[in-house]
Amino acid sequence: MTATLILKPGRAKSLLRRHPWVFNGAIAQVKGEPQAGETVAVKDSDGAFLAWAAYSAKSQIAARVWSFRETDSIDADFLRARLDAALAYRDGLRIDSDAQRLVYGEADGLPGVVVDRYGEVLVLQLTAAGAESWRDTLVELLAERFPGSVLFERSDAEVRGLEGLPAKVGPLRGELPPELEIAEHGLRFRVDVAHGHKTGFYLDQRDNRRLVGRRAEGRDVLNCFAYTGGFTVHALAGGAASVLTVESSRESMELARRHVAMNGLPEDKCDWRETDVFQELRRLRDAGRRFGLVVLDPPKFAPTHQMAEKAARGYKDINLNAMKLIPPGGLLATFSCSGGVSLDLFQKIVAGAAWDAGAEFRILARLGQAADHPVSLDYPEGEYLKGLLLYRAA
Repeated sequence: MTATLILKPGRAKSLLRRHPWVFNGAIAQVKGEPQAGETVAVKDSDGAFLAWAAYSAKSQIAARVWSFRETDSIDADFLRARLDAALAYRDGLRIDSDAQRLVYGEADGLPGVVVDRYGEVLVLQLTAAGAESWRDTLVELLAERFPGSVLFERSDAEVRGLEGLPAKVGPLRGELPPELEIAEHGLRFRVDVAHGHKTGFYLDQRDNRRLVGRRAEGRDVLNCFAYTGGFTVHALAGGAASVLTVESSRESMELARRHVAMNGLPEDKCDWRETDVFQELRRLRDAGRRFGLVVLDPPKFAPTHQMAEKAARGYKDINLNAMKLIPPGGLLATFSCSGGVSLDLFQKIVAGAAWDAGAEFRILARLGQAADHPVSLDYPEGEYLKGLLLYRAA
């Protein structure tokens, strides 16, 4: 018999608006003894059916919705249909790359499931108990849809700990090639899916890297939190006069240098600083340096809303010091990937930094994640990447 979650009176509003999460504080009663990841029925306090969801007793998000239709059966055929719908959506995007996100969790109706493709290598990441419970089925479905592809698992995101799940990293089918290379807007990059950030590469910034490249011509560029140099490569390809790349990881910096060389870009226009970005921004400020384009793409400062206040101080610090390096006519491309910081809050933080810097900046564009990381109107939390392209007027 299917276990059932009965909600407290008045707590069904978000589900009626098709938001896919049920928090543990909204639950009045658990009927049955559901195991982690098990499909449960979610019902209103009056017994009305609301959704089929995956249960997770250890998480604050006690259930993640698979479907709002009572007639659906959550089985392999259901997952196959959701996977096919996700792939059909990507087919219509015509992405200028052989690397893309194929499945993006709740936005594709597959909560806790991420699948990234790097050429002939697929990377699977499972971050929730429900997704974990269907792990073998998902592997079979991906092998069915991509015969001959290598399948590797990177289920090591910190959020798995909130679900009571251990990290899992390793091959699922086939073996990784000695070196994996992808193409993006005509440029080439190496990807380390076994050890790199996220699933190996920041696919979400694909379009923003191209935008920076198009704005870089003739400018001295500063690329901060550079990781493996994606913005550096695009800036050089776009005709930057020079690029100073700042990154604290030696391994990432070495790969960034390699990316410049393998794309045949002018290495004499590059300067490299393996150091802490916060400290380097202060040193550059004190030295009176000026840059026509600065990129700030920091790691996640606030995974949750509870950490937003502390994160705000970090964002204020780097944006304030970056703005002091930009003369009138210069540009700032600044980003936040923190789920706990909304676009509205991020813009307020950046505006406060401009005020303290005594500078006037105008918004040229609001930036976000690439279209293969879709944002559902019913699930705004999926819009984690926020960015602003700013022009210094005075």
